[in-house]
Amino acid sequence: MLTRLRTALARAGSLAPLTVGLAVALSGCGGSSGNGVASKSASQILTASKAAADSASSVNVASKSSVGPLSLTLNLDLARDGGRAQVTVGTLSFEVIRTGNTLYLKGNPVFDQSLLTTTGLHAPQGKWLKTPVNSTRLAQLASVTDLSGELGRVLTSPGPISKGATTTVNGQKTIELKEAARLFSGSLYVATTGKPYPLQIVKSGREIGQTTFSGWNEPVSLTAPPNATASSQPGHERH
Repeated sequence: MLTRLRTALARAGSLAPLTVGLAVALSGCGGSSGNGVASKSASQILTASKAAADSASSVNVASKSSVGPLSLTLNLDLARDGGRAQVTVGTLSFEVIRTGNTLYLKGNPVFDQSLLTTTGLHAPQGKWLKTPVNSTRLAQLASVTDLSGELGRVLTSPGPISKGATTTVNGQKTIELKEAARLFSGSLYVATTGKPYPLQIVKSGREIGQTTFSGWNEPVSLTAPPNATASSQPGHERH
């Protein structure tokens, strides 16, 4: 189901997390001295930013994006050992928590109907559904809580990039990477002090939006919801 949502935005331009602009107050960058990325080429800066993100133990990603009438809102708390995602696409909204080897789901009636139609799973309205993380039917929902996977998607550039100017984003010194694609123009801002974390991506054109990264390497509290309904219980799966 999440694949369909990503594909719908992809067909209109690019993957959903890439349709966003970031307005960021970044914590945990560390240090005030220059990290040297501003003197590198565009491709080297992007590589350094990806490496910094890959080394992080956690991050919060909050985004709003749209392509024409299709809108997407994400709020992700991502860590190495689990994650939490709140997702809204049009009238459909749901929350996912991944902790250990277990996935928990809860959504509005539109989500429940879509879940039943696409996977055969019935989620009692207003209650959490509990299922193994390795459930093939819910692989796409589990993937949105994956730290490396989500950051990798955000930092994948579909168009050529060029180096821009140094600037400041919410008090943080950055270097701009410009991107030109068929349906948008955008800028990725990378921290030039501390680790070169990605701080801001701004896109305009047919694709517009805003995303915030915050809480790099800060603890993420993930608690299993009480009284969750196991998906394997009789009457809660359609065969």
